[in-house]
Amino acid sequence: MHRLTTTKVAERAGVSVGTMYQYFPHKEALVYALNERYLEALAARIEATCQACRGRPIGEMVEALIDTYWRAKMERADVTRALYRSVAELDNQAMIDAFASRANAATSAMLASASDATFTDLRNVNLTLVTVVFGAVRNAFERHLRPTEARKLRRQLVVMCRAYLESVARPSA
Repeated sequence: MHRLTTTKVAERAGVSVGTMYQYFPHKEALVYALNERYLEALAARIEATCQACRGRPIGEMVEALIDTYWRAKMERADVTRALYRSVAELDNQAMIDAFASRANAATSAMLASASDATFTDLRNVNLTLVTVVFGAVRNAFERHLRPTEARKLRRQLVVMCRAYLESVARPSA
């Protein structure tokens, strides 16, 4: 974020620096707004996927969740990396908590509706699942994996998460 300047952003956006300052008093406010917009869109995608997967088998659910999250992060990998780096420099815990709350609610509701399983401790199962998925994807970015390595990792993440859910699930009646 140290190389980002409001002057550069204003030039790229085709507006005056004064106009930029009307909306964003400093570059941290601009980066915060970008993070907020990004997390809002990501949460909406997760919610839509989880809604569409309600009532399906757990294997299909986890594959769809990972696919949605992975694609969202990969579509603009450069933006994702920049926003990951900016998180350490901003006080955006409330924004991250709001995103996590939405993602947890959506994934919990999806898992609770599984056609082939139930979970004794759904809250903990869901926390484990989303932590593993979100953490693995972030780690893939931080490692700057080649596309072939990233595809293999994505596939193994699906295998691992399916096996986890199957091991903690009770067959539904």
